[in-house]
Amino acid sequence: MSNPLSPLAMLATSMQAQPGVYALLLGSGVSTGASVPTGWGVVTELVRRIAAVEDPESIEDAAGDPEKWWHEHHGEPLGYSSLLESLAPTPAARQGLLADFFEPSDEERERGIKTPSKGHLAIAELVKRGTVKVIITTNFDRLMEQALDAVGIAPQVIARPEAVNGMKPLVHAPATVIKVHGDYLDLGSRNTPSELDLYPDEWLTLLARVLDEYGLIVSGWSAEWDTALVRLIESAPNRRYPMYWDARSGKSLNAQKLIAARSGQTVPATGADEMFSELFSALEALDRLAEPPLTTAMAVARLKRYLPDPVRRIDLHDLVMEAANKVVEGVRHQPLSIDRLDGAGLQGVLTANREMSRQLCALLVTGVWHDLDGDHDRLWMDVLEHLIAAGTTARMGIPVQQPLQQARLYPALLVQTAVGVVATRRGRDALLIKLATEVMGSVDGGVKIRLPACQVVHPYRVLDKDWVNALPRWNGGTWTYPLSHLLKADAHTILADLIPEDTDYVDNFHGYEYRMSLLHEATNATYSEGYRAMPGEYVGERAWSWDNRNQPLAEVDFRDSGARATDWPWVRLLGGVDAFDQALIEHRSVLENFKYHNIR
Repeated sequence: MSNPLSPLAMLATSMQAQPGVYALLLGSGVSTGASVPTGWGVVTELVRRIAAVEDPESIEDAAGDPEKWWHEHHGEPLGYSSLLESLAPTPAARQGLLADFFEPSDEERERGIKTPSKGHLAIAELVKRGTVKVIITTNFDRLMEQALDAVGIAPQVIARPEAVNGMKPLVHAPATVIKVHGDYLDLGSRNTPSELDLYPDEWLTLLARVLDEYGLIVSGWSAEWDTALVRLIESAPNRRYPMYWDARSGKSLNAQKLIAARSGQTVPATGADEMFSELFSALEALDRLAEPPLTTAMAVARLKRYLPDPVRRIDLHDLVMEAANKVVEGVRHQPLSIDRLDGAGLQGVLTANREMSRQLCALLVTGVWHDLDGDHDRLWMDVLEHLIAAGTTARMGIPVQQPLQQARLYPALLVQTAVGVVATRRGRDALLIKLATEVMGSVDGGVKIRLPACQVVHPYRVLDKDWVNALPRWNGGTWTYPLSHLLKADAHTILADLIPEDTDYVDNFHGYEYRMSLLHEATNATYSEGYRAMPGEYVGERAWSWDNRNQPLAEVDFRDSGARATDWPWVRLLGGVDAFDQALIEHRSVLENFKYHNIR
């Protein structure tokens, strides 16, 4: 026998397919979680305070049965409006009296008391996305309005029956909040059993229309006291959409009768916070399934909108990490063994890695290009760390060919290279250093030793120069520095829009390579001999100065960049002003030895 669908899945699917057809009915349970009292709670507390002054010995009687105490001491029915009018006859006096119940102090606001709850905020997001347009509430407070305002929605609020005739049609308003018991500052508020047993005609007409034309999602309302609203729901002819009720407030006998009468469903949830948060998450998941694949151009355009907006930081994170996760998934399914592996087979793997990384690289280089203040550096670092972890995680129990095992890190190397070239071009040297030295990863299956990224994705850990020279893309030719040539060619396809001039790109690529060689040498001394990487092939065939054959041309440009910068991070990294020049001179011998090592 198959398991039935969960009510939450049924509701989310229906709301995603038909935005706006469900209205919400919110009771006091939605606000009590924010420590806001119900209207009756306010009445009880005010009567208790009056008893403390007029008849201190009867405080317990007043708290236990405020209606009886009030009738015995004042000889009239107890009501929210009559009580407030007696205690505070002017609007200013009422506001001062009620502020303690409904408005948070500074301390309470810091603790999240009397402020919109998770449920309120999730509902506001449902309204913002157009899934909900009508909210009926029995609450006096203004938490729902505050939550809507926080997401940029200005609802029409109907808190008095006479306001119904002048309201916008429900379908034309961005959102409508119908406060059937009124607002806490309004003397027309309804609270006592007699007030809740009979609604004015305007309320009856409006609510009957909503109940007939919309499905209903109920939360925080027990149906125990509001007899007029119960009768309206019972008499509503609409059976087009089922009713959904959160399990916590739907336990009462009246609630169960209404659920049965309208073929409703009980949503397993501990309250409004859980139900509406899970509903919003479910709708977002359905949206992602319904969206067509995001093209690179669309993704980059979206990133440009998110990047300068502090409110969209989470959206930016999700956009970039979703692209990173797709690459990680591809790395995890990459073959580790190919029958009769040759240069053509390796080229196919490297090309696949480059293409599946293209959208992610486009997002990262665009982000780094425009994020000159470094507000999002941690995000770019997290992406590189994510890719390194995927490329170094061991896959046990299957045959492994070393070139394919190493190639799992090619997306990380390509990201580091493309972002590094952009960082060089935009003077973001501090970011380049952080990416190379603060992002950490493991080698040898991810279990033995932690190294900085510049060592983990050093080209010699990812690629073998003989294998790279054997790639068919070179048409039988070979390169003195094949790894440099491969990275320069692949990164160029990613950066062509940002750095369109070939000479500009090549100069900045070699500038990036020179910087990485400095970082390799600086980090080598930190780790044991067995795990040291070689300094790296970061000088191309034409990259030595004609004026001084012992000085890399990239060093000349590097010094020029330092002369133009203030508080240059490389000076600090290399030991300060006095040690900086000597460090560069000593580094020449490292590169010179490496140059001749490759030529032989």
